Amino acid sequence: MFPKKSLGQNFLVDGNLQRAIVEVLSIGKSDVVLEIGPGTGALTKHLLEKSAHLILVELDDQLVGELQLAYQARKNVEIIHSDFLKLDLAGLIDEYSKLVVIGNIPYNITAPIIFKLMTHPRPREVVLLVQKEVADRLTAKVGTSEYGAMSVGLRAVAQVEKVLNVPRTAFKPVPRVDSTLVKILPHYPPLISPQVEKYLRIITRSFFQWRRKQIQKIMRDHPDLNFAKNALEEIALDTGWDLSRRPETLAPTDFIKLASMVGKFLGE
Repeated sequence: MFPKKSLGQNFLVDGNLQRAIVEVLSIGKSDVVLEIGPGTGALTKHLLEKSAHLILVELDDQLVGELQLAYQARKNVEIIHSDFLKLDLAGLIDEYSKLVVIGNIPYNITAPIIFKLMTHPRPREVVLLVQKEVADRLTAKVGTSEYGAMSVGLRAVAQVEKVLNVPRTAFKPVPRVDSTLVKILPHYPPLISPQVEKYLRIITRSFFQWRRKQIQKIMRDHPDLNFAKNALEEIALDTGWDLSRRPETLAPTDFIKLASMVGKFLGE
C-alpha cells in the first residue's frame, strides 16, 4: 500500500510506539472506541482486544477494502467508509460519555477535526497524534508566541496534555516534522453553556486576528465586535483589567469570564 499524499497519509510503523499510544487510552468494558483514519491498522490491531465495540472511520477506498477483509469476522468491529469531517457522530452512539476517540490524523486537517470533536456533545476522551507544533500551540503558556485562539478554545472546554513525543522516523513515508501524542479530556459537565462558547469563539478569533493590538482597540474597532465606549468602561470596571493589555496576556479563564459578559454588547 502506497501512502496517498492527497489524503495526508503517513503510516505509523513503529510497533512499540503503536502499543504505547493505545495504552494511553482509558477504555471501559462498555465504552465505544472510534478510530479516525485507521489506515493499515497500525493502532487497530492493538485496540481489538480492548474494546467491546470498535468503530473504524476510513476515507481511502483501497484501505477500506483491506480493513473489511481483515476484520469481517470480528463482530465487535464496525467499519465506516466516510470522511470523518462529514460524519454524523450523533447517529453512531446514544451515550457520548461512553465514547472515546483515537487517531493518527492528517496534519492538514488537525484543526477541523479537533473543532468537530469539541462541538457538543463531546466524547469522554480523545487521544490524537498531531504535529509537534500543533501540540505546542494547544498546550502553550499564556503570553508566549504559540499561545492563541486554538489554545484558548480547546482549554476552555477540556483539559489537554502532551503525553508522548513521536519522532518522524516512526512513520512511513517519513514526514518533515516530528509528532506528539495529546490527550484531551472534555469537561464533564461542561463549564460553560453552548451560548457562551459561541461568544468565546467570536472573541478569541477577533482578539488573535489582531493579537499585536491592545484589547480596548480590538473590542472597539474589530468588525465582529464594535463595542461602544460605555461597554468598554463597564467591562473594565467589572473585571478590573487594564484594557491596554494585549490578547496573549489573558488566560483561558479570563476569556471565559469575558465571553460570559458580552452577549448584551454583541446585540444577541
